[in-house]
Amino acid sequence: MPARLEVYYRETVVPKLMERFKYKSIMMVPRLEKISVNIGVGEAAQEPKLLETAMQELGQITGQKPQVRKAKKAISNFKLREGQAIGCRVTLRRKIMFEFMDRFISVAVPRIRDFRGLSDTSFDGRGNYNVGIREQIIFPEIDIDKVPRINGMDISFVTSAKTDEEAYELLSLLGMPFKKKNQ
Repeated sequence: MPARLEVYYRETVVPKLMERFKYKSIMMVPRLEKISVNIGVGEAAQEPKLLETAMQELGQITGQKPQVRKAKKAISNFKLREGQAIGCRVTLRRKIMFEFMDRFISVAVPRIRDFRGLSDTSFDGRGNYNVGIREQIIFPEIDIDKVPRINGMDISFVTSAKTDEEAYELLSLLGMPFKKKNQ
């Protein structure tokens, strides 16, 4: 069974985007290709246990096993060696991606403290959107009592849109709560 947001995309978002941007074919309509969730744990160089808990939490949040990310080069000021594990990431696609986005928009984002909308300036010029989350505890899968340390995360929404305007329209139609233009 397809995800709720995926069905909504096909039945509602695609026709609206075709009308708005005058696409001739359904294949021209931008779509969400993947969501990449990354947690950087710089202190993992000194305390490897922090990386393990971050990986466990990321796995709970996304429902997928995280991939360990290692340092590309050594930086002595940060006591970092090349090849040392310093973060983890997950790339979500298809059904899991739509389910994660649905949970992110409807459950996690409203739990952000003093939330007034996501910034609409975080597009990269090629139709991708990046958002930084300061606390992983906004996700209901995380038990606040068992969290040893608050970790932030970066979430990248990769779309097939050619411009930021198309990507903005796609994500806002999918329910992404952007700040109002006049604020």
